[in-house]
Formats: sequence, C-alpha cells, structure tokens
Amino acid sequence: MPLQFLASVYFDGLPPWFPDPMRLLRAMTTLTAVVLTKWYASGRVNLSERNMHGRVVLMTGGTSGIGAATALELARRGAQLVLLTRQPPSDPFLVEYVDDLRARSGNRMIYAEQVDLADLYSVRQFATRWIDNAPPRRLDMVVLCASTLVPPGGERVETAEGVELTWMVNFLANFHLLGILSPAIRAQPFDREVRIIVPTCSSYIASPKLDEEAVVTGGRDDLEDWVPGRAYARSKLAMMVFAKAYQKHLDAYKRPDELPMNARVVLVDPGLARTVSMRRWLTRGSLWGLLLYLVFYFFAWLFLKSPHMAAQSVLYAAMDGSLGRGAGGRLIKECMEVDCARKDVDDEEVAKKLWESSDRLIERVEKEQAVKRARAKKEQEKKEQEAKEAAQVQEIEALVGAIKKGKSKEASKKNTKKAEFTGNTQPELFNPSHCHPVFFTAKLRRPPFNVLSGAQLSPVAYGYVYQDAPGGSKKSAGPRL
Repeated sequence: MPLQFLASVYFDGLPPWFPDPMRLLRAMTTLTAVVLTKWYASGRVNLSERNMHGRVVLMTGGTSGIGAATALELARRGAQLVLLTRQPPSDPFLVEYVDDLRARSGNRMIYAEQVDLADLYSVRQFATRWIDNAPPRRLDMVVLCASTLVPPGGERVETAEGVELTWMVNFLANFHLLGILSPAIRAQPFDREVRIIVPTCSSYIASPKLDEEAVVTGGRDDLEDWVPGRAYARSKLAMMVFAKAYQKHLDAYKRPDELPMNARVVLVDPGLARTVSMRRWLTRGSLWGLLLYLVFYFFAWLFLKSPHMAAQSVLYAAMDGSLGRGAGGRLIKECMEVDCARKDVDDEEVAKKLWESSDRLIERVEKEQAVKRARAKKEQEKKEQEAKEAAQVQEIEALVGAIKKGKSKEASKKNTKKAEFTGNTQPELFNPSHCHPVFFTAKLRRPPFNVLSGAQLSPVAYGYVYQDAPGGSKKSAGPRL
C-alpha cells in the first residue's frame, strides 16, 4: 500500500485531497517553532538525585505554586516535611492538602505547623519551640518558598505590627526565622549536611539600592511614590544580601569539635512560572484582568514555566552533591551555577547596615507588641475577674432567693397545716386568744355546724374547749367540759 501510494504520487502527482505543500510546510514550521519555544521556556530538568529518607526539611510556602511542587518531589523521595503555614493544622483545607500530599507521595511523614510570616511574634513562637530541645532537634534543610506581592496599581498594605507586607513576608520574617534557628543549624553533627535554600527572582536586578532609612521604616519608600514592583524587587534584593551575609555568619562559627561548618546557603532563581502570584500580577488583581488572562492563556502557557518545571532548580539545589562542598552562597539558575547580576549583593557594608537595621526594627516592633499584648492580657484578666465577681453575686442572690422562697413555702405549709388543724375556713369567727389553754381531743376537733357571728360567741358554750375543775372539787383534778 505505501509503495503504491508513492508510485502514484511519482507518476500522477499528489492526490486532490492532499493539502497544499506550502501550506503544510508553514503549518509544520509553526508547530516546530511552538514546540521549540515551549521546550526552551520550560528550562532544564534536574538530573541530580539524593537519598532524602529520614532527612527533616522545614519549608515555607509549601501549599501552592513552586513550593507545592517542590514539597511533592521531596516527599516522594522520603523526606520528613514540616510545612510552615499561615493556617492552623486543624484548618479543613490544610488537613485535606496534607492527606492528599501523603497519598500522592506515599510518605506519611508530612506535618504542618502554624507560622504566620506576617507576624513576628508567631515566627518567634515557632522558632523558640524548635530550638528549645535537648539534644538539638534534627534539621537537614530549610526551604523558604513563601512570598507575596501587591498587584500593579495596588495600595500599600501594612501588617498589624506596622511593617509593609511585602517587606515583612519576603524578607523580615525569613531574617527573623533564620536568626533564631541559627543555634539549631550550627549544632547539627558534622556528618549531617545542612542546606538553607532561598528562592529569589530576577526582579532584584531592577531594585533600587538598599538604604538604612528604607530598612528601618519597614522597606517603605515615600508613601506617594510607593510602587508594588519596586517594593517586591527591594525585598528580593534584601533577601539575597542577607543570604550571603548569613553564610559568612555560619562560616565564622567555630565548632566545639573544631571541624568545618557543614551548613550551606544556596540561592535559587526558578524563573517565571504560572503560579498564583504570577497570575495575580498579570491580572492586576481584577476580574477584567482575569478575563484577558484566560483569553490569552496560550501565551502564558507558551512562555511561562509550569510549577513543576520551575521547581527543578530548587530540587537541584536540594540534591546536587557539589553544592554540599566548597563555599556557600552560590546562585543556581536553570540547574547550574551562575553569577549574581549585581555587585552590591556581596557588599559587606550594605549587608552590615541591612542586618543591624533589621535587628533594630524587629526589636522595636517586638517591644511595642509585647506592651500591647501585656495590656490586652491585663484587660482580659480584668474582664474575667469582673465576670467572675458578677457570677458570684448572681450565685449569692440566687441562693438568697432560694432561701426566701423556701421560707415562704415553709410558712405557707405551716399556715396550711394550721388551717387544717383548726378546721376553720373563716378565721374571723374563731379567735384562739379567746380560748383557754387546755387539751383538745379528736372528738372536739370538728368544725362547728352552725356558728353565729358576734362578740357574744364563746367557744366554751359550744363544747369546743375544756375548762379546769374548781380548785376545791374532789371529783376530778383534770379538765372537764
């Protein structure tokens, strides 16, 4: 059949149903260009592998985007994941997500801890609990994938502590977390290779220079000139400068066993991906922007990486053996080491100002928040004391009321019994004060059949009361009628 078709084409030309060769060539060229563009835009694939069984990994941003893809791949390789999330572990979404991650990876060693990166007190609570252990808890890797941004045209947002949100989540919270965890990282045994992986973004290249005023005020520009893109780029540049300085901080530590430091900081640029943050940025956080995004989704699919492909560079930083040797603070992009595009990333003077200013900012904010918490706790205790006293007063009033009610019931019962005892339905016709104090018998405890009203009425006359016998009588010393 193929030979006959080829012979027919050779002798008789193309059949009428066959498409135009030029049109077919253009279609094939277009398809090839799309495939090559997609292949190039997707980036390189991680080929390095590492035994992750039993290794403890702290991870932020592990529930969405690049962080979720990284968490899945690390879990499939047997790592024990501790996901630091804004929601409490009892949150229904988080419970379902962790269960799904366990089922997909076949790894049950996946847990969640509540750490709100927009709250320095929450970060300190978790980090303090982690290091408050003897001997030190095992820690093999810290992956800081959490990040946030404000869409273009959005307004400046501050946290409850008064720090700009982008600066807080992207830099200051990570600075605070690693600063407190530093003793736990340095205390790991020499044969345990510890890696701190810090994903970044190429937007740091366009960031303005870091100055002390911007750091002290929480990364703010002049309020009138504040731009979301500039704030995001500044936070990424600050994180890169700090990561380089943190590596020097670890290297300067002298271990008690006098062995070299085994912790390495690795910077990673995963590239542009179709994540929630990217979609929020492209759509400007509006419904019209989302509609345009859906209309032109083909171009987003073509030029942007999937979260899985963007996670390949992060996985390379976590697994490649060469990164565990030599100097730390290297930058990885497309699964290979590259140079930083800015010289001030390695500037020690800039790093020193950034570190000191961030320390002062955290100290000031924590003091203010501690005073507020103490004041709120005092007010809460006062309210609880007032509520307790009010409850006691109500209890006493209820007890007094019950006693009064009991007494009234007892008096009512006594009156009822007295009425039954006298058998008198008209008390005004019979006054006990008129009676002589003598003994009654059952025979005489009967009601009168016909008692007339009036002052002349005498109970004795009607046979109701005994009278004593005269003193000189010898017949009887007892009562008689």
